[in-house]
Amino acid sequence: MALDALDTGFALRLGRQVILTHSEDAPCFFVGRGVPHVHSKLGHFDVSQEVIERIALGHVEVAGDVVRFAEAAGSPWLLEATVSGDDSDAAIALTALDPALNRLWLRVPADAGEHVWGGGEQFSYFDLRGRHFPLWSSEPGVGRDPSSELFRQVEAHRKGGGGSYAHTNYPQPTYVSSRRYALHVDSFAYAAFDFRNADYHEVEVWEIPAKIELWARPHFTELVSALSARFGRQPPLPEWLLKGAVIGLKDGDNSFARLKAYEDAGVAVSGLWCEDWVGLRITSFGNRLFWDWQWNAERYPELPARIAELKERGIRFLGYVNPYLAVDGPLYAEAAAQGFMVMRPDKDEPYVIDFGEFDCGHVDFTNPAAAAWFADTIIGEKMIDFGLSGWMADFGEYLPVDVRLANGESGMTAHNRWPALWGEVNARGIAGRGQTGEMMIFMRSGAAGVQRHCPMLWAGDQSVDFSRHDGIGTVICAALSAGMLGNAHHHSDCGGYTSLFDTARDAELAMRWAEMSAFTSMIRTHEGNRPRQNVQYDDDPGLLAHFAKMTRIYAHLAPYLRRLSKEASETGLPVQRPLFLHFDDDPATYAIQTSYLLGPDLLVAPVIAAGKSEWTAYLPAGAEWVHVWSGQTYAGGGDATVAAPFGQPPVFYRAGSADAGLFEGIAVV
Repeated sequence: MALDALDTGFALRLGRQVILTHSEDAPCFFVGRGVPHVHSKLGHFDVSQEVIERIALGHVEVAGDVVRFAEAAGSPWLLEATVSGDDSDAAIALTALDPALNRLWLRVPADAGEHVWGGGEQFSYFDLRGRHFPLWSSEPGVGRDPSSELFRQVEAHRKGGGGSYAHTNYPQPTYVSSRRYALHVDSFAYAAFDFRNADYHEVEVWEIPAKIELWARPHFTELVSALSARFGRQPPLPEWLLKGAVIGLKDGDNSFARLKAYEDAGVAVSGLWCEDWVGLRITSFGNRLFWDWQWNAERYPELPARIAELKERGIRFLGYVNPYLAVDGPLYAEAAAQGFMVMRPDKDEPYVIDFGEFDCGHVDFTNPAAAAWFADTIIGEKMIDFGLSGWMADFGEYLPVDVRLANGESGMTAHNRWPALWGEVNARGIAGRGQTGEMMIFMRSGAAGVQRHCPMLWAGDQSVDFSRHDGIGTVICAALSAGMLGNAHHHSDCGGYTSLFDTARDAELAMRWAEMSAFTSMIRTHEGNRPRQNVQYDDDPGLLAHFAKMTRIYAHLAPYLRRLSKEASETGLPVQRPLFLHFDDDPATYAIQTSYLLGPDLLVAPVIAAGKSEWTAYLPAGAEWVHVWSGQTYAGGGDATVAAPFGQPPVFYRAGSADAGLFEGIAVV
């Protein structure tokens, strides 16, 4: 790292390139003041601001590693930056010299043809260049394409529910550039990345952040490893998970009989996931759960004995939890009596909000006693001690901004931090029982630092269709973007989740989704929000046989996944990887978001459109590729079109791979 003073500014060099430049005519920092306006309903947020002032900091003074900024020569100093680092890493610590300042804008030089990835978990666009991304944790919305009929239907039914391409459960103010550097804003305040200008990227933060962090490396794999070291790494996958699929059923005690039918059909099973272990609540949206996190004996009689029987057969039982408590459940009363709830700003009572025809309160994770109670009493006692081997750790995005928290933090910064706090509570509960690496929890919400607490992401509530911005293809984009920031393990609801209006899962979608899920860290089914209106994998013998084959392929790949999982815990490299992670000299791979590498040697290009019997995939230059099903070899550096009947998803392995024998075996599983 070098900070070079120039006649009217400076240049910050990292590695062998200039990352940041400043001159009087082209300042890199702007500061100002603004007033936020936030309206929320059911996890959807309308966020805007009134900008009172925005000041270009044109005048600088460089003294060693400290830079002071002012609007012009002779005007008051407004911002101080202290630069530290080495040849490959740098940090810019920021101090506002005027306490009234609460906005910062940073412009980073951009190159023609540059690509940018990251931003947390993005569902519509992997390459962020050319677009604007607000970074605020929320429901992603349903019908995220404003031109779609589904968007119009959702907006008419519930204004604001349609979302947009940038809405995400997991925002993170971190990006990776094809110039081989990464940038992170050390803040949980509302932020935005604007990649629309040809000459610069603009980062906006609704506070003066503690620091801006930078990394430069010659290879993308090294950048991902550096980021994962910064944010945390996941333990290896539990050995039991690699035996097969986690079957998601919410059918009460009948779930066990249905699971036996899956086994009898040859499905490789690792777990039974019954999110309704806590009981059901029926709403207009569909079958919801009773949000009080303990066994509902009426819906699942003799569940402890059932769990023990499953474990004897090598099958684990998984459940569901989220950070909220229903006001009509006993745990809410217990938590409220101890002062463990997020409070209203104007009254001495818990902040209760409508979650869709039922009211809940938030447990206040900024209160150490409340976090410890949730970790030990709910996660430890009522879940792990009860016999659960994992769970969906749902939600985390709903915290309002007008709250009173135990630590005095503003809701405007606590909101984006909440998913990381939620992940930490789960991790503490697991560690307290000595079960780290043995429990399989999966989360949809996230924030910087969730990586060290959450062993598995799940892509949230995709629509049960092939649509561009809501359906099956968004899962690949989500896995790749999150993986660039140190989230090694990712999966989705096999078959999708959200069924609204005339959107319903059919057998074709169910099969194509299973084909994709077989080549991820975890294969897990979900009946969806309206189980009886959607095709289920055990509805038809042919569909079940197809699913069984995909689960056996997943189990067949266990030796490979086991090694990738160990590698992830040591290096942070994700299991699902963008093509350029191993082919960084092939720019044609930089914007591809419809296929991925499973580890370094297996290329997966799932069929993500309806009515297809063949599929075309780009094969990276620098290797030859063998089609798993035909054995035909293709040269890299171009497209390959292959037959793609049901049961034969487009998969290729790198010729000469040490795992060629394992990959050849996929075709005969």
